[in-house]
Amino acid sequence: MASNFGTLFRISTWGESHGGGVGVVIDGCPPRLPLSEEDIQPDLDRRRPGQSDIVTPRKEEDTCKILSGVFRGVTLGTPISIFVPNTDARPEAYSEMQTHFRPSHADFTYQSKYGVRNWEGGGRSSARETIGRVAASAVAKKVLKLLFPEIEILAWVSRIHDIESQVDAASVTMASIESNAVRCPDAHAAEAMIARIKQIRSEGNSVGGLIDATVRGMPVGLGEPVFDRLEADLAKAMLSLPATKGFEVGSGFAGTLLTGLEHNDPYEIRDGAVHTTSNRSGGVQGGISNGEPLLFRVAFKPTATISKPQSTVTTSGEESTLAARGRHDPCVLPRAVVMVEAMTALVLVDHALRQRAQDCLPR
Repeated sequence: MASNFGTLFRISTWGESHGGGVGVVIDGCPPRLPLSEEDIQPDLDRRRPGQSDIVTPRKEEDTCKILSGVFRGVTLGTPISIFVPNTDARPEAYSEMQTHFRPSHADFTYQSKYGVRNWEGGGRSSARETIGRVAASAVAKKVLKLLFPEIEILAWVSRIHDIESQVDAASVTMASIESNAVRCPDAHAAEAMIARIKQIRSEGNSVGGLIDATVRGMPVGLGEPVFDRLEADLAKAMLSLPATKGFEVGSGFAGTLLTGLEHNDPYEIRDGAVHTTSNRSGGVQGGISNGEPLLFRVAFKPTATISKPQSTVTTSGEESTLAARGRHDPCVLPRAVVMVEAMTALVLVDHALRQRAQDCLPR
């Protein structure tokens, strides 16, 4: 099972949603980086369940423990292992899933591929796996800040179901994103989104939506054509997250409605440097960052696990029905914001280290 991500800054996540715990091993982190559990915990707190009444009520503190790779407050350059225990697992709530495949979940495909599966909360297919990614990204962000002090990674909920927000990517702030439970900086839209999620939850149903992201203070030159283009690696990173169904960068699919003259980003000299007058490319041209803000969007489907009865089949091949039990997010997007930020940081730190390794000769 491919549980590794990255080329130079490499992570391996491990653990199941209702096992003893989850975690990550980070390999390739530069030595002498100041690092403690206090650097990692804030992002885990933003990702954890039970933080509001519109997410899963599962109560996990998600307190991390660094097991290796750090000595007297600095990284050693050796593998960093981070562990987060599961303290509120309830595998008994999933007993029916032992013999019933949940519609649009990974049960049938995992069983078909491996001939065995952990049916307690979905095992590796659970979003709880992303704890390792978020923990690793806290380390990645520290490295990025040392390399590029102006860099800022921001993601926010831009749409829930059919409720659209109006957010300016150039001026959005972390404070405005974190100002409400749904993590939408548009206060009016956020209120409507929260009401919709509560309504859908009361009906035993779920909804999806869109997360927008930007990276300001981007350096020029990140991206490895031909196959490791920056946007290609971002797409893989985002689509590896649970419940994702789409990715677009810059103008995305809407750009297909424009002509070349309308879509091109003209160049200019601004403050003594090359810039573009528009940013329909989303900060990437030819697979390489051009120094403009990175702009992209990720689509998330409605949560697959709902409490309404649905048609399914059993592991013995009999037709049946299933109304899922357990504790689930009626909408994954509020917590997925942190996951999108995490995967962005992991892609960027890997490409930053690759660029430094490659472009080492005098020009």
